[in-house]
Amino acid sequence: MTYPALDEQVQASQPDFGNPDTEAGVLSILMAFPDAFDTVGDRLEPAHFSDQSHRVLFVELRKQLLAGKGCDVLSLADALEGRLALADIHAIAQFHDHSPRGIVAMVDGLINRYKSRKLLELSGKVAELAYLQTPVQDRIDQAMAELTKLGDTAASDDWVDAYTASVAHTALLERRHRGEVQGIATGLADLDELLDGGLQRGGLVVIGARPGMGKSAIGLTVGLHVAQHHSVGFFSMEMPHADVRDRVAAILGHVSIADLKRPAARDLDYGRVVEAAERSKGLKFHVSDKAGLNILQVRSKARALKRRVGLDVLVVDYIGLMPGVDPRMPRVYQVEEITKGLKALAKELDIVVVALAQVGRGVAERADQTPQLADLRDSGSIEQDADVVGFINRPIVTKPDLPSEFKHYGLLRVAKNRQGRQGDVHLHYQGEFTRFAAWSGPPPSKAASQAAPARRGFNLNGDY
Repeated sequence: MTYPALDEQVQASQPDFGNPDTEAGVLSILMAFPDAFDTVGDRLEPAHFSDQSHRVLFVELRKQLLAGKGCDVLSLADALEGRLALADIHAIAQFHDHSPRGIVAMVDGLINRYKSRKLLELSGKVAELAYLQTPVQDRIDQAMAELTKLGDTAASDDWVDAYTASVAHTALLERRHRGEVQGIATGLADLDELLDGGLQRGGLVVIGARPGMGKSAIGLTVGLHVAQHHSVGFFSMEMPHADVRDRVAAILGHVSIADLKRPAARDLDYGRVVEAAERSKGLKFHVSDKAGLNILQVRSKARALKRRVGLDVLVVDYIGLMPGVDPRMPRVYQVEEITKGLKALAKELDIVVVALAQVGRGVAERADQTPQLADLRDSGSIEQDADVVGFINRPIVTKPDLPSEFKHYGLLRVAKNRQGRQGDVHLHYQGEFTRFAAWSGPPPSKAASQAAPARRGFNLNGDY
């Protein structure tokens, strides 16, 4: 039996399984406007190109963009010598030179055509299953598994068997033993020891505190130390660039914030300012003071920074100033969206995300005013999604009548550590420089005899 109407419909809608013009247009835009890669780079794969030469070019183009290199015709031709002619690369580069507008729709088209090709290929496999003698439910399950792979959320099989995982883990242990894989040191030795070597890639670290306790100070202290050897991005959603620059100059040059605010009245030592500027030359420290960014915008800007100059640690100051993608949703859902997004970003880019957060007022009503996990504001998702949660408390802030030895004392309590120990880190807070350092000697408390011995810490002499 035939179905004329259906046959006519199929013939009239001959599927477009590949469009070389669209593929060339996408490549041309990416070559002319590298920033466009930040918009579509996480969705676009070599298999989406039906033309082999386009696939080869995209692989090299993506490699150069992710490495932060230029992607002009000559650099691509040099890398692809023997595989793709200079004339062909030049022709593709000239195919679309207007603007990056429309690239999202073009990539959508490429992906849809790729899925159409895979669906056609799958139809043959499903037809073969129909003739097998195995249980029909098994065959249906096989067909469903293949169809699932075409979905956006299951492009590849991410199941790993125990033996394969063990072999991979052994190789990782060997790399750790050789020092090729290690934590990122914060400059606070006791904290690094507690975290088994420092900040771990792929992790979300949350530092919470009440206002005025030093959230931004510890974010900058750690960020500037890490920036000696690793690339750091600092999202300052609270302070404008000028305030951040004041604090950076104070930390690097050992200059009082008050002197920087009123240089004439306080006879500012400009030699220290110049010294701070010289020290900043060797730091891979990048600041954005764009306020009100949602998680999608943070993700986009972080990807762009990673592509351009590299990114190892991202500091977000602070979660409470980030809106949800849909501001109309209850705040608890917005915060959950933010923390899950930050955790996913850390894993996706293989970086550490250090997110600062405020804690609720209830902590001020307790005898021990060091915050707890339950004090995190707005949502329990912060403590759930974070790998490490620490809280800062400077007792002198809420109890000004404490003895003078408390003047510079700060406590960082690691209340959650998914992969290690919890404990207290004693810190020295230098208010005039808005920075933290290691505490020397026993902490100022009645239980001083139980205090841990002093260890190495952030270099107070300014030798970064």
